Amino acid sequence: MAYTWFMITEIGHFALILAALVGLAQTVVPLVGAHKGWRGWMSMADPAATVQLILVGFSFAALTYAFVVSDFSLKLVVANSHSDKPLLYKITGVWGNHEGSMLLWLLILVLFGACASWFGGNLPASLRARVLGVQAAVSVAFNAFILLTSNPFERLEFPPFNGQDLNPLLQDPGLAFHPPFLYLGYVGLSMSFSFAIAALLEGRVDAAWGQWVRPWTLAAWLFLTIGIALGSWWAYYELGWGGFWFWDPVENASFMPWLLAAALLHSAIVVEKRESLKAWTILLAILAFGFSLLGTFIVRSGVLTSVHAFANDPERGVFILMILAFFVGGGLLLFAIRAKTMEAKGVFSTVSRETALVANNVLLAVSCFVVFVGTIWPLIIELMSTNAMWTFGGRLVQNPFYAIGLFDRPEQVSVGPPFFDAAFTPFFVILSIILPVGAVLAWKRGTLAKAAKPMVPVAILALACGGLAFAIQTGRTSLGPIGVVLGVWVVGGAAMDIWLRTGRGALSERMGRLTRLPRADWGKFTAHSGMGITVFAVAALTAWEAEDIRIAQIGDRWAVGIHEVELVDVVSIQGPNYFGQGGDMQVYRNGRDVGHLFPEKRIYPVAQMPTTEAGIRNGILRDVYVVLGDPQEGGGWAVRTYIKPFANWIWGGSILMAIGGIISLTDRRLRVAAGAAKARQTLAVPSE
Repeated sequence: MAYTWFMITEIGHFALILAALVGLAQTVVPLVGAHKGWRGWMSMADPAATVQLILVGFSFAALTYAFVVSDFSLKLVVANSHSDKPLLYKITGVWGNHEGSMLLWLLILVLFGACASWFGGNLPASLRARVLGVQAAVSVAFNAFILLTSNPFERLEFPPFNGQDLNPLLQDPGLAFHPPFLYLGYVGLSMSFSFAIAALLEGRVDAAWGQWVRPWTLAAWLFLTIGIALGSWWAYYELGWGGFWFWDPVENASFMPWLLAAALLHSAIVVEKRESLKAWTILLAILAFGFSLLGTFIVRSGVLTSVHAFANDPERGVFILMILAFFVGGGLLLFAIRAKTMEAKGVFSTVSRETALVANNVLLAVSCFVVFVGTIWPLIIELMSTNAMWTFGGRLVQNPFYAIGLFDRPEQVSVGPPFFDAAFTPFFVILSIILPVGAVLAWKRGTLAKAAKPMVPVAILALACGGLAFAIQTGRTSLGPIGVVLGVWVVGGAAMDIWLRTGRGALSERMGRLTRLPRADWGKFTAHSGMGITVFAVAALTAWEAEDIRIAQIGDRWAVGIHEVELVDVVSIQGPNYFGQGGDMQVYRNGRDVGHLFPEKRIYPVAQMPTTEAGIRNGILRDVYVVLGDPQEGGGWAVRTYIKPFANWIWGGSILMAIGGIISLTDRRLRVAAGAAKARQTLAVPSE
């Protein structure tokens, strides 16, 4: 049996090396063939993409097998698994570490490349060859990164009898599925990048290209939405701090590509409909993937310490920076060289849907830049101020910033939630305000009064709801009513937009047309509604949350808002790979018993790490959230109680946004290469 384990993992390692060689061939041969117009060379990209997927897939399966059977001859299994760990977390331990997560990244990368081959049959041959060639080049870079710096198949000379276990914070269903979805989003943007570079090499960006790139961007945005929502949900119920977003650098690393992907998605619409914003759309595609690589660098370079961070190895960080510089720098250089080929054909007036989409893009891009500055600035200050000497070219040189004392007090540099809340929020507020009106403006030349007229009832409803919220709340911030106004405005605007698409006529006729609207329209309505709900829920939770922190004895009962909580008992608990204490909390509402909560304090003995499991009573309008703290010297237990209004609406809105993306992807017009046959004549294979 041990010999079988050994052979499977060794073959998996060998398959990874073969995949790198196949990827190299897939990079060179199709790109040369597309440049020369050699169809035989271009056609090599399709089987190579499939073979590369098979090889990387087998390699990943071999590593997964090693985790499942607890093959402790592998260094990675020893560091991230244990024989007593539940099977689910043995499997998720494959990507709960740096090396395994990078192999998952590579697997998804080649999966997207294979999908482009399988479903891109109607793409022009030269464009498809270039897309697959660029995608393969990215896979070769990451395959080299894995083999040279992050080999998941590294063995131990003397295997131990058991492993060191996975980080207990990662032993959770939310974190089991959070990384794969996040990587599907990160890596999905590589397809947008590949299409952008292929278009630059082709020397043509037109409406057909805009239609081809949209499904890939939409899929990446969809997966990022799900991944970010899962991570936020996990932080809410697992970490015990009561929040859902902390502006952690690694959280920001996933949020920045999401913002740019949303901008790219809307910009591609303008390219498809009006053949405008070509250069800007290409630039967004390059930058969106660049920020995905930047997020990879932040997580894996050791420049920060976070529960999300996988590695603390500057050499790996330098390798990723080299990948980022090569692809993003090379893409920007090619963009500069080919700028003249991206002349916009469609013109539009100041008041038009194109202008509204430009405003959408600017606000999303600036929001991303704000998050980027807040994330990177402390790292820059620390780099410039904490080391008197830098290593450069193998020699020590004096840090000029340290020498002149420009940054001599790094301990005072802190960029946290207050900065992001103040700097980021205004842009999203403005975006929410212009979204409903911009969505109903006419293409090319619109009339603001005509677009705003049907939105008047929505505006009145939003203001009325906001006024009601302001009247009900007493002595609180205005953030809650503002969130109500914005949420109702965005959701109501989305509903009005889809109703206006039914045209004129009797109510029955318009209802009939409503059922026949394209799925992309329904997807847009659902996604925009989800955004409005999320905006409202975030504002409501932030403004109306109630909190109580106390030392409670068994039998104590205390009030938090309209609820009362009683500490009934604290008992010892025992799990498959942990032990600890669990509290029995009885919850009352208006004096009526509504149930029990069971918060826990766990200790994982193998990892020697404590965790907090919050007790949460989920409700449609509010959550009761209780955290059991440490026992006190004088008796009793530290207990934190929160009443969190509309907490679940945050993730409900995120789910709606994701569902909107799924609905849009099922629209025939947005499927990969839809309409490509029509464009085949305009994108002919170059003859030389």
